[in-house]
Amino acid sequence: MGFPVTRLRRLRAKENFRRLVRETHLSVDDLIYPLFVIYGRNVKQEIPSMPGIYRWSLDRLPEEIEEVAALDIPAVLLFGIPEHKDEVGSGAYDEHGIVQEAIRVIKGTAPELLVVADTCLCEYTSHGHCGLVDEEGRLLNDPTLELLQKTALSQAQAGADLIAPSDMMDGRVAALRQVLDENGFSHVPIMSYAAKYASSFYGPFRDAADSAPQFGDRRAYQMDPPNWREARREVALDLEEGADIVMVKPALAYLDVLREVREMTDLPVAAYNVSGEFSLVKAAAQNGWIDERKIVLEILTGIKRAGADIIITYFAKDLVRWLA
Repeated sequence: MGFPVTRLRRLRAKENFRRLVRETHLSVDDLIYPLFVIYGRNVKQEIPSMPGIYRWSLDRLPEEIEEVAALDIPAVLLFGIPEHKDEVGSGAYDEHGIVQEAIRVIKGTAPELLVVADTCLCEYTSHGHCGLVDEEGRLLNDPTLELLQKTALSQAQAGADLIAPSDMMDGRVAALRQVLDENGFSHVPIMSYAAKYASSFYGPFRDAADSAPQFGDRRAYQMDPPNWREARREVALDLEEGADIVMVKPALAYLDVLREVREMTDLPVAAYNVSGEFSLVKAAAQNGWIDERKIVLEILTGIKRAGADIIITYFAKDLVRWLA
């Protein structure tokens, strides 16, 4: 039945009406906050391309963890910057590596805070790629799986609550599930970067994590941005291999993919509101061109509406304060 009997504006007229019928709700329970950890002492180093985001040394990391815990954010996602890099990314699976030590610090500071360990080699390799490469610069898939297994196992042994492979190697979810199960960590879930695109939105992150490739790019293993049917195949394979959560990265340019993934599975779906998306908003806000609070709430609501159960975002702390 149409106008004039049906008047959709009736339920928009007052704020309490809008609250009663609002379909999508953001909550602190949706959030994971990314963190960058680095060696050194007394380091709280702002990342120039990511205003308000810092690299933390282990001795100062508890400051940030206490703040995150006080805001009741359920989880953090860890990225480490090692002291030394080599061709095999050995810092990624060193039992005393930067992420492994950071996990122990976090668990000693806020035991109930969930620690998600990014499982990849790009921050630890001298060439900046996500695995082993041959003499011609080609990334070797299957030998890389063995190093990812070592990395995930060392992270679980350090106390990580969730393993998050971001490398996009074929077969990595099955490989990680196998090594975790065989070593007494069958209770540790895997959040797969299932549909991770070779995006232009990662630039500020690569500054923060010192992880830019030293030659070429990552298009031979991350997904081609025009493709969405391929994303379905990637997600289906990760689900078949035992992923507990699947992720779409980035979020904003791939909301159609996120909706498609949401319709594929009843498992939790995550979306990564990545560094470039964060920095674009920050830059515009600093120039007075937008209202940062309103824009961020609209963006994150859109990600949630598209189907995300979990949102990884550098805005997490700000969002909790705004929602309060």
